Amino acid sequence: MNNKLHCDIVVIGGGIIGTSIAYYCSKSGLDVTVLEKNELASGTTSKCDGNILAVDKDPGFDSQMSLKSQQLVHELNHDLEIPFEYRNPGSILVCENDMEMEAAQKWVRQQQEAGLDFRMLNREDLRNESSYFADDLPGGLECRTDSIINPYMLTYSMIQRAKQFGAKIHTNTGVRNLYKNRQNQFVIETNNETFTANKVVNACGVWAPFIGEMLNIDIPIKPRKGHVIVASRQQPVGSRNVMEFGYLISKFGGQRKVDPLIDKYGVALVFEPTQSQNFLIGSSRQFNGYDTKTDYEVIKTVARRAVRFYPKIANMTVIRTYAGLRPWTADHLPIISHVEEVPGFYIAAGHEGDGISLAAITGKLTEELINETNTSIPFEPLRYDRVKIKAMK
Repeated sequence: MNNKLHCDIVVIGGGIIGTSIAYYCSKSGLDVTVLEKNELASGTTSKCDGNILAVDKDPGFDSQMSLKSQQLVHELNHDLEIPFEYRNPGSILVCENDMEMEAAQKWVRQQQEAGLDFRMLNREDLRNESSYFADDLPGGLECRTDSIINPYMLTYSMIQRAKQFGAKIHTNTGVRNLYKNRQNQFVIETNNETFTANKVVNACGVWAPFIGEMLNIDIPIKPRKGHVIVASRQQPVGSRNVMEFGYLISKFGGQRKVDPLIDKYGVALVFEPTQSQNFLIGSSRQFNGYDTKTDYEVIKTVARRAVRFYPKIANMTVIRTYAGLRPWTADHLPIISHVEEVPGFYIAAGHEGDGISLAAITGKLTEELINETNTSIPFEPLRYDRVKIKAMK
């Protein structure tokens, strides 16, 4: 076998998670090769927003993990050469009624007790935030550490720096088979070359289960479809990310008092201004297999939900719409873990809609697990063991 195709570490997947792993591993001195079946950032990374959020995370481990990732992205803004449209304006959850305001006050207290920079907003605060908000909204809450980036640019910026550290990138290289040989090395057969490696990281997002199957490892990740509208920002609607408080209920599977279509498609307002003066409107949540076609009825429902919170945007121009797949796990936490059953095999997938938020900490934590050093955050809640038990039932 050609020795130049032997690698120490192969990362399968060239989205923002795989490239973050490549960046942190190569920066630490590890020999890394990334295999991507299409182009970099062409999957879920290209079909999402760019929010780095703690505002929508459960108080405790979830929010602390997000806070650490925010700190790492802040450092990346100084360390990487290619700008990735980093902005740090904070974000807002807006409430639709008094019942949500009560729940928001409890949420803020829990986050404050966990040490996060949260505060309540009243009706006047919303008016000062944007004149486009509906007049009947009672208030909301703010997380001041949240930031926004361009996922494409962060992916390419990390990979450019990883290459400088010696990482090798193979695009249009799809993995067709993965197994261990008699020398206890991984053999990775692709549509191009065959690689061998001492260690393999599965960073394939919604496709992670297919890589797992090749090694007889059951990875319980399901694709969850989400729609996004890109609109032209003729007027400055808002300067930072806004979500409705009902987004939390939708995310975690709770019951909301909304009309049947909004409930059916899991629609909840997400508003994100881009650096180019347009804005993104989302989002929806559906289990539809691997179908990524945009559904006009879902898009109309997303638009209608946005107009409920921003009535004056009703006549603004839609540039395009798209749908992407989010890698969902039952407990809404990613799997970032070594797999004991297959020594040298790691999983870094299952982030659902938090892949952009958690990309930096995922890359850093994976590097620490591979190097067997102290980790930046506790990794026990992210272990594969927790989902393996559920998958076997």
